[in-house]
Amino acid sequence: MQSIAYKIERKDVWQQAQQVGTYFGSALDVKDGFIHLSTLDQLNETLRLYFTGIDNLLIIMVNLSVYGDKLKWETSRGGAQFPHLYAPLEMKNVIECFDADYDGATPITPKNMLEYLKNGQANIGAYKSEI
Repeated sequence: MQSIAYKIERKDVWQQAQQVGTYFGSALDVKDGFIHLSTLDQLNETLRLYFTGIDNLLIIMVNLSVYGDKLKWETSRGGAQFPHLYAPLEMKNVIECFDADYDGATPITPKNMLEYLKNGQANIGAYKSEI
């Protein structure tokens, strides 16, 4: 499976998590008992389905390789396998954060993030500490 996944979160919520050094998830994550993540291929559809009309969103690039059995790939939307994290997300496992781009009212995968990935800049172990 892939070693990078993405969390979508509001900037204000993420900033609070950065202050404590750990992200425990959204209200839905807490309710479901795991942190919902998406692969790059799943990202735009997740943004469209769950975040249309919400601004000030971040796309958080997460290093999955450190989570071992706390990360499960489970069948979800359309029969696709989604990464679900059954542990808090530690800031040291965040590779980078990007502001979501918008297509009208719908957030979309940021172009600068795609460039970042295309240029091989994803340096696991380094993370953006400030937004």
